[in-house]
Amino acid sequence: MRITLVSAAAALALLSVSTSLYGQRADDQIDARSIALLERGKAAKAAGDLDGANGLIESALAVDPRNRAAYIALGEIARVQGLPGKAIRMYREALTLEPNDIAALRGQGEAMVQKGAVERAKENLARVKTLCGNPCADATQLAAAIAKGPPATATAQVVPPPTAAEKKN
Repeated sequence: MRITLVSAAAALALLSVSTSLYGQRADDQIDARSIALLERGKAAKAAGDLDGANGLIESALAVDPRNRAAYIALGEIARVQGLPGKAIRMYREALTLEPNDIAALRGQGEAMVQKGAVERAKENLARVKTLCGNPCADATQLAAAIAKGPPATATAQVVPPPTAAEKKN
């Protein structure tokens, strides 16, 4: 009698777990509304409306947070806006969904160079070369960004005090 109750409970547990797994969508099936919002966001970005594009693409992620292309697009927008930290975070989210995404690795590497983390960008370059081989456009683009180096930052200049002759004038 005890064995029957235990086996019945185990069967019910297995049945409930298997039906919940059966009802989930596959990772590669992104919600069509999310894809439509992403396309509208890309069009806004191409038109130069970065804030509008940002809002549409964030809405695409709200609809379906598994939309890896939306994370990559947000990373590109953040880089254009001069926000390399945000760009790195967006690319990291895309890489969480697919660790071998070459576009995300290249974008993250370029954002790292923009932020000044050249050594970490070289690690991304090595991964990109491993994944796509040597004659790869993404690897070439990232290598060029690394060779160019981080952008020069504006620093305050020290102005010497005026001389006695300049004070008289």
